[in-house]
Amino acid sequence: MTDTINHHYWQGTFIGDDEAARRLATLPATVEAALAAPLDTETVLAACDALSRALRDPGHRVRERLAPHLPAGSGAAGDADAEELLTELADFLGRSCLTRKLRRELGAAAPQRLNRPDAKETVYEAWAPVGLVAHIAPGNAATVAPLSLIEGLLAGNVNVLKTSSADTFLAQHLLAELAAQDPTGAIAERIIVLRFPSSRQEWLRLMCAPADAVAVWGGEAAVEGVAAHVPAGCRLVEWGHKISFAYLTQDAWTDEATLTGLARDICLFEQQACSSPQVVYLDTEPGNTDALHAFAERLAAALAAQPAPAEADLDPAEYAELTTTEHLARLEEHLGLTRVLAAPDGTWRVMADTRPALTASPLHRSVWVKPLPRKDLIATLRPMRRYLQTAGLAGSRTDIAELSTLVLAAGATRVTPVGAMTAGYAGEPHDGVYALQRYSRRVAVQADERFAATACLDDLARPAVFPQVTGPLLDKAGVQDLNRGVDRSDAELYFRSGGSTGTPALSLFTYEDYDTQMHAAARGLLAAGYDPARDRTANLFYCGGMYGGFISFFSILERLGGVQMPMAAGSDHRATAEMIAAYEVDTLFGMPSYLWQLLHEEADLLRSYGGLRKIYYGGEHFTEEQRRTLTETYGIEVIHSITYGSTDLGPLGYQCTRSGGSVHHLHADLHTLEIVDVDEDRPVEPGETGRLVFTTRARRGQHLDRYVIGDLGRALPGRCPCGSHAPRFELLGRLGEVMRVATYFLNYRRFVAIAEEHLRYAGELQAVLTAGAAREALTLRMESAHAPDPDRARDAFLAAYPEVRSAVAEKLLDFTVEAVDGAALTRTATSGKLLAVVDRRR
Repeated sequence: MTDTINHHYWQGTFIGDDEAARRLATLPATVEAALAAPLDTETVLAACDALSRALRDPGHRVRERLAPHLPAGSGAAGDADAEELLTELADFLGRSCLTRKLRRELGAAAPQRLNRPDAKETVYEAWAPVGLVAHIAPGNAATVAPLSLIEGLLAGNVNVLKTSSADTFLAQHLLAELAAQDPTGAIAERIIVLRFPSSRQEWLRLMCAPADAVAVWGGEAAVEGVAAHVPAGCRLVEWGHKISFAYLTQDAWTDEATLTGLARDICLFEQQACSSPQVVYLDTEPGNTDALHAFAERLAAALAAQPAPAEADLDPAEYAELTTTEHLARLEEHLGLTRVLAAPDGTWRVMADTRPALTASPLHRSVWVKPLPRKDLIATLRPMRRYLQTAGLAGSRTDIAELSTLVLAAGATRVTPVGAMTAGYAGEPHDGVYALQRYSRRVAVQADERFAATACLDDLARPAVFPQVTGPLLDKAGVQDLNRGVDRSDAELYFRSGGSTGTPALSLFTYEDYDTQMHAAARGLLAAGYDPARDRTANLFYCGGMYGGFISFFSILERLGGVQMPMAAGSDHRATAEMIAAYEVDTLFGMPSYLWQLLHEEADLLRSYGGLRKIYYGGEHFTEEQRRTLTETYGIEVIHSITYGSTDLGPLGYQCTRSGGSVHHLHADLHTLEIVDVDEDRPVEPGETGRLVFTTRARRGQHLDRYVIGDLGRALPGRCPCGSHAPRFELLGRLGEVMRVATYFLNYRRFVAIAEEHLRYAGELQAVLTAGAAREALTLRMESAHAPDPDRARDAFLAAYPEVRSAVAEKLLDFTVEAVDGAALTRTATSGKLLAVVDRRR
């Protein structure tokens, strides 16, 4: 990719020393230009995940290009060290790991979006980048440098990284590969990697001068050397050397399993990790030398039983520290203070010391064993609090609880079981802080009442950025196949669909994903004019049978802090209406078909109550004639879709106060939308009708890529009058609503439109298909409370729908219209949703 002369990587290009020096002089202007456009979190997640997949693929060219730059001893094909390093990088870069990290450290998968933490106030908060982060990486950890910079990217910063002149070019080339995964170029613009010795102080000064945060990895000397160049007001983030220790109660120090786990902690990574134990404390008095020496002997045997370390050449300073520490400890044996046990070949050493004071180990399987009664723990360890990291504890459950409180009070930042001191988890704090918060600022915008229906300020500022989507189309059967392969740890919440388009289907979610989706749906409801500070809401969606309607909207109102009467849809309409009046409900949530029945069966009571003002509906649509009736008869002022979504994908779209009918904004922070041809996998022309295809992005447990949801629609051009840049689309029915009958394709939506326009019909309409002896039959069922004379209705449909008229004239179709009670219409058992087309021909 480059020769050794061009060993700096600057915003997408490898350059040499002269060019790097020239560009460093103009670094402030470079940073300002890069920060002019924000870095979308999804851009970083998509690029990192793509690189993660490449690193896991043994035959991928990315691995081939990185192989020459792996640390010495790990570059050969198939080498275990190389695989371990690449696996470590791939694990960190995976979307699941990074999403969990974002949620843990910054509270959301898209933390830079200006959302309302309290929906009742027009105050917006977000985590913003500090600006420029300068990373000063250590020379002894190959992955620290690139991963530190990636943390800076996750926080949205411009990053300049200094690597040691003794390092390989892994950081430069890994980050170049990351930038190559982003077709927008936004990531490359925020990456600068310089390779130079610390003696080049002028470069270090130029790096740090415009920085808003400087992250330093290393010991006190390294931090002091960099701190001299950190300007006033700049945040200095120290990732310095730390000391970790194990603490064992009497029951634990005689347990063989504990002893074996402790030996593993000491030998793993040869104590090079900050979390490796350098001291083992026993919960006993300093005078108990018999117990101290007996334990030291047993620990020495456990170390001898561990696999031998790989051969490593110690540098002179390391060797001098190792031998000096051991010799001094042996000299103090004559004073009765210590006892040293060491391997004949020098591969390990145990140094028992009767003095409790914390003492650093020379590492390389060298460990101190000391007495420290718990009553003295804080007084002994607190003087070293700046250097403490992990405390590995072994004891009873009560001991662990008590000791955890003590060691944390003494200054430790991390407590683990003995045997797992070097293990971690995604999103774990580092040295007592979250890295992403150190690279971020918490910012706020206070707005006035004009923003009451604006849930996210970013939507007014700029269009969403969508990553490129590829791969085959996925149908509902494919989703069910994917469900069978979902990791059980990602299947925490189970929902079943209402079954309006076929057999109820299973959908699986993690609670994190569910929470993300409920927050998004809550923002959509604000955009539709819902006022959580004033509206009093009856939740009348269906509940039970693992159907998610009622539960989801309960969760949405909970996140909004809205007043809620969780009634659920029930068959006793009188009782429901009485509760609406008794609790002064002014806003109804529910299915149009259920709300329509409720309002008409209890019309007298609800009209006399007169307090209803808003209806938010989901799952179906109100016709224009029904909307007119609701407004004129019941005084409803606001009628909006509560959300457009599906059980498996969650919320997909929302209406704003300026959207009507079936027009929705896309939940662009959750999904990518394509509109493809009905018959082929190709995009339709702008404005044309096609199949809606969604790809999920903000979801850890399950990825649904290019999912054909079964709905038809078209994209609407231009920016919405509400001011939002979020894409808009209009729903135009379902694929299943187009019926193949008597050689003709008939559209259910067209029958609905004719009923409205020609018959002023405001009720529900259902098409029933049957197969007769001579020909097929189509029956349109209309609610008798609103239906005109069936014969007149039949004539109107025949006059307005030429294909139906032709099929009847050619004696290919028996066409009838019948008036029935609304309760007789066929509905799904779970959700109560009206089945638009009932096909009984098979």
